[in-house]
Amino acid sequence: MADGAAERPERGELTVGRPAPDGQPLHRRIGSELRAQILGRTLAPGAQVPTEAELQERYGVSRSVVRQALASLEQEGLVERRRGRGTTVRERGELHRLVQRVPGLSTQVEGEGVHVTTRVLELGLEPASDATGELASDRVLRLRRLRSAGDEPLALIETWLPEELGDLTAQELTDTSLHATIQRRFGTHVVAGRRQVRAVGADADTAELLRVTAGTPVLLLEGTSTDDAARPVEVFRTWHRADRVVFDINVIQEPDAAPAGPAPGDAAGLRERLESLGREMLDLARELERAEGR
Repeated sequence: MADGAAERPERGELTVGRPAPDGQPLHRRIGSELRAQILGRTLAPGAQVPTEAELQERYGVSRSVVRQALASLEQEGLVERRRGRGTTVRERGELHRLVQRVPGLSTQVEGEGVHVTTRVLELGLEPASDATGELASDRVLRLRRLRSAGDEPLALIETWLPEELGDLTAQELTDTSLHATIQRRFGTHVVAGRRQVRAVGADADTAELLRVTAGTPVLLLEGTSTDDAARPVEVFRTWHRADRVVFDINVIQEPDAAPAGPAPGDAAGLRERLESLGREMLDLARELERAEGR
């Protein structure tokens, strides 16, 4: 091929811009399928992505289509392309969060040496709704924050608090833990709660804030938190980027079923059981006497 000449597809190849049978441009289809393999860890961090020639053969497209697909993945930070090494899945430091722990994302990952920043997006009182009924407050404080590591967003957090905590300011909630702040300001110590995890597609607003494509699966953690008097302190929903945050769960073996009877340390129950055994022994002794006297 002469220098400066445009690359021409061979007969039968599909070229960039020409849509696939489903109407989607070929470079986007290839990028979507490779992205799904990377995020689903079929292609793990450090793994070699199929070569340009292999992708050309697999999809029946020109090299320019393949290069455009790989360029989009590189722009998203999912792959690295180096001369002599081909294309590999980019190593991305995962941030781990123990779901059953009360401390939030920032407290947990900063304990591992990762600096997390928190920006307050919205803060203000609003009428209570069915979703915030557990707070037993006519009005609630709605707080919306964005957590990031470096310049990369990790999680979008939406929280509702009782009106009695309504004088919190955006300044004191910036780059800090909410739980630590309400403990310092009000003496409220969050110690327990209920959590649910589900995968959802990011809506347009969430996707824009987390810098992902609308519809991208994100991990939604939602629930309530209570203080040491079992009073509800917050209702929250947190959308995590699934490509950056991993939920860890500690698993323990359930103890064997305890035998029927009083719980350990139950003195009244033990006394009742001993008395019952005593009565059974007396009954057996009487039956033995009657049998011997026959």
